[in-house]
Amino acid sequence: MCELLCPAGSPKALEAAIEGGADAVYFGGVGFNARRNAPNFTEEEMRASIALAHTHGVRVYITQNTLIFDREKKDYLSAAESALRAGADALIVADIGGAMEIKRHFPDAVLHASTQMSGHSVEAAKALAALGFSRMVCAREMSLGDLATFCEKSPIEAEVFVHGALCVCHSGQCLFSSVVGGRSGNRGECAQPCRLPYGNSYPLSLKDLALAAHIPTIKELGIASLKIEGRMKSPEYVRDVAAIYRRLLDENRAASGEEMQELAAIFSRGGFTDGYFTKKIGRGMLGVRSEANKETSRALEPFRAVTKKRPVTMTAEILRGKPAHLTLTCGEVVGEATGEIPVPALTAPLSREAVTKNLLKLGATPFTASSLTLTLDEGLMLPLSALNALRRDAVASLTEKLTATKPLVKETPAPLSPVNPKKKTRSAFFRTPEQIPACAKDFFDLIFLPLDRYDGSVEGVALPPVIFDSERDKVKTLLGEAVSRGAHHALIGNIGHLTLATDMGLIPHGNIGLNITNSASAAVVESLGFADCILSPELSLPRLRDVDGATLALVYGRIPLMTLEKCIGRELGGCKTCESDRLALTDRRGISFPVRKEWERRSVIYNSLPTAMPEKMRELRAAGIVGEYFLFSTESVGECAAVIDAYQKQVPLPFAVRRLPK
Repeated sequence: MCELLCPAGSPKALEAAIEGGADAVYFGGVGFNARRNAPNFTEEEMRASIALAHTHGVRVYITQNTLIFDREKKDYLSAAESALRAGADALIVADIGGAMEIKRHFPDAVLHASTQMSGHSVEAAKALAALGFSRMVCAREMSLGDLATFCEKSPIEAEVFVHGALCVCHSGQCLFSSVVGGRSGNRGECAQPCRLPYGNSYPLSLKDLALAAHIPTIKELGIASLKIEGRMKSPEYVRDVAAIYRRLLDENRAASGEEMQELAAIFSRGGFTDGYFTKKIGRGMLGVRSEANKETSRALEPFRAVTKKRPVTMTAEILRGKPAHLTLTCGEVVGEATGEIPVPALTAPLSREAVTKNLLKLGATPFTASSLTLTLDEGLMLPLSALNALRRDAVASLTEKLTATKPLVKETPAPLSPVNPKKKTRSAFFRTPEQIPACAKDFFDLIFLPLDRYDGSVEGVALPPVIFDSERDKVKTLLGEAVSRGAHHALIGNIGHLTLATDMGLIPHGNIGLNITNSASAAVVESLGFADCILSPELSLPRLRDVDGATLALVYGRIPLMTLEKCIGRELGGCKTCESDRLALTDRRGISFPVRKEWERRSVIYNSLPTAMPEKMRELRAAGIVGEYFLFSTESVGECAAVIDAYQKQVPLPFAVRRLPK
């Protein structure tokens, strides 16, 4: 069965999702979820909402889909325990170390890998399965072909977004809001810089996703769950969008033109897009929420309460000399109640009509009777109050069983110890071979070049941050050529790419894209076979110091803010603009962000200023930073040499820089 998974940003939205026909809902507690600005759920609301959902046969997945810091581990595990004790059917997790800690403490917990984990391949699913995940929320950028391959070969379930807002950046790889505005999207605080103008247009603002026209195709793939985005949306939005997708799933058909118009009237940004799914990626995907869109949006009928009922079969026995008995069966769950013993009637005996009418009075409950089988001996009498009590007790019994939670297995594992200790390492990434100055090879222990620009002049090759299954063969070919030309090391930003390197005999090193923000995450990637890993540039100095293991910190470079599946250069200035390395996006303040081509068609947006603190290196090393990582993106060979010279002498750079966050 293909599950319809709906958002719930509040208890009322959860009720609306049930009303709309959700098979499952997802929502977050007050912390550690990627929609911190939604109302979300207190512990008490979470318990009550999970019970309500389970009464209606709706599964509940709790989002713990933010990156965590070492000092938050205790609270993070406490939040997971609360959700599991409340009866959550699964936890949606984004932090690889947090996931490991949950499994170590609660081995029976069901884990789903959030889209923030950047899963976009079969190999990613295999790695996640080995870590204890049972489902992967697939990257929104995966095409129909990639999803077909995934469903055929993945060892775990696929969950796919079919409707709602689209991020222009690959999920989990966006640092724009964090680095530029101090509000981390990976921590649930995204300020949505993609919705702002750059120049005289909105090149980063995408229309909402809508795959309603592809429902039969999606169902045929064997996808486990179809997900609607919208935890920041109203209960009315959730109910009405869910109802349309419920209808399409039940009738196994594509949306009609009228239904697409209805979806647009509920909410749109100048229409919808299916560009990633159909591989029609381009300007047609762009859209903003205009006044015209707001004017054409229809007024949604206010949502007040759940009116949906769950069908039950009823079986009643009122027999001479035996206590009255009533069972309510809902699927495989049975509730039952035993009442008073009927007595011989002196005047008016019980009739089948009267008993049936009384027992079917389920109006104030979440249930409706699909059938009633009544066995009634003649000439008996039971007070009306006894029949009412029998019905109420049976409903209570069924409700209790539907909302029962399993005992939580909790363990106390030994404290983690790093696989590899911190060690002094200095590595660098150069975007082109021409950038590498003569002094670089003496200064750095290891230098990486991009896979598609590797020329054999250094020992390290950097894999693209995104490699779909459809691209894997080409990557293998280029890696084989790199090895034959002298490559011994690989810089990798996704756990799904690890086997590409190790199968070639390359030593793997973790890149920024792994989003390592705590010691547990560092331990996981080390256990997978990484020699070391670069920590997230979102970490402040004290948090860098907290992380154990073989780690490096970015001490120089323009931080990659976004990795885009589409080519901005082709859309804004043509291929020549992109190839000449002149392309940049300029915001409303006049600040320019360089854009560079990456791996054939993708674009990477870099920060306006490089992060740098050469005059503070002695202080940084004393604070615990041992491994150092340099990222050269837009610099000339002369500028690269000047940077190396400044770090050797520990003097300020002669141009504007961004400091490490304190």
